[in-house]
Amino acid sequence: MIELLTIVYLFYAFIGFYFLFLYGLVYIRNKNEIFSYPKTIKNYSLSIVVPCYNEEKSIGGTIESLLDLNYKNLKKIIIVDDCSTDNSFNIIKEYAKKYPRVMLLKTPKNTGKAAGAKNYGAKFVNTELIGFVDADSYPEKDSVKNMMGFFQNKNVAAVTASILVKEKEKFIERLQAVEYRIIAFTRKILGFIGAIYVTPGPLAIYRKNLFEKLKGFDEENLTEDIELTWHLLSKNYRVEMNLASQVYTVAPNNFKAWYKQRIRWNVGGIQTILKYKKIFAKRGILGSFVLPFFVFSWVLGILGAGILIYRGARRLLVHYLATKYSIAAQTAVLTLREINLAPNILIFFGTAFILMSLFYTLLALSYLKDKEFKKMGLFSVLMYSFVYVLAYPFILITSMYKYLKKKRSW
Repeated sequence: MIELLTIVYLFYAFIGFYFLFLYGLVYIRNKNEIFSYPKTIKNYSLSIVVPCYNEEKSIGGTIESLLDLNYKNLKKIIIVDDCSTDNSFNIIKEYAKKYPRVMLLKTPKNTGKAAGAKNYGAKFVNTELIGFVDADSYPEKDSVKNMMGFFQNKNVAAVTASILVKEKEKFIERLQAVEYRIIAFTRKILGFIGAIYVTPGPLAIYRKNLFEKLKGFDEENLTEDIELTWHLLSKNYRVEMNLASQVYTVAPNNFKAWYKQRIRWNVGGIQTILKYKKIFAKRGILGSFVLPFFVFSWVLGILGAGILIYRGARRLLVHYLATKYSIAAQTAVLTLREINLAPNILIFFGTAFILMSLFYTLLALSYLKDKEFKKMGLFSVLMYSFVYVLAYPFILITSMYKYLKKKRSW
């Protein structure tokens, strides 16, 4: 009878290969359309809302990048100060005095979350489209203009862009620079099958009437951008992405900040899955693909962590007992006759999966050029592929624990 661990291995391999082959087939079919986007025919009126809380170091640069956008029908840049305790309000106030398009708002009291400030700012928008940009993000000059053509399809409710890391001085920032480029490429691949699952905070644009119809962002969810995207998908609207539109954002520059961000992302993901669990395996892209995609991705991560812990603990225990017995019996711990060099199908699957994953990583990096990070060091790529990603399962397990303990703070 096949051992339970072998079954787990095979299940793990099946899920992993399924996603890799899916990405590969979708890529091959659409490789000539990776950077394509519809030309802008109609100049939709647009307002952009920027939630801000204690962002005195970055908010000025964000406002300047928005003022520099070459989209002529950008009516308002609405900066919502969520009762900052630093100098953010005064900095925004100076820009509002100088530039008529910049509007300064302040929430009546601190909402404690980006969703609250975003929803507050949305009340003052009366344009056809509403965009959102984080207070530490910097859209490229052509980014917004090149996203507008997608809205010619009346079923498109939202459009997002490529999110890239701005600062890359520290090693953890360089690892995230690799990660963000792979995420952007993968998100575009999923876009070809209508399965974009998030419109990230650094830059996303929505139809204002649909945003209002769905009552904006869920302020109880820690990842309001994922929840709103799923809400749109559940209503059979389409979400698109322009890989050629780029926005640079500030990534965590130390482990503590990175860890806190990832915990928030995963706890918010759990909240969203549970909110839409009744749609699982039902019609529509959300139920038939996005939800299963999320769930099986997490299963893959948990199984990976479980296998790693089990094999590591088992090996240590065996070595400990073998060494103890050898000392007591005064015999060799290992002899050449006990070394088995016969090929193992599970090892073959594991090696093949690692090589295919590495190839996909290199493919993604080759496609998505980063003008501020042209030379991607091999060391950073290898560290990302074989060390950085190993943290994901443990972050997920910790997030589940915090969710169950109702530790859902920002």
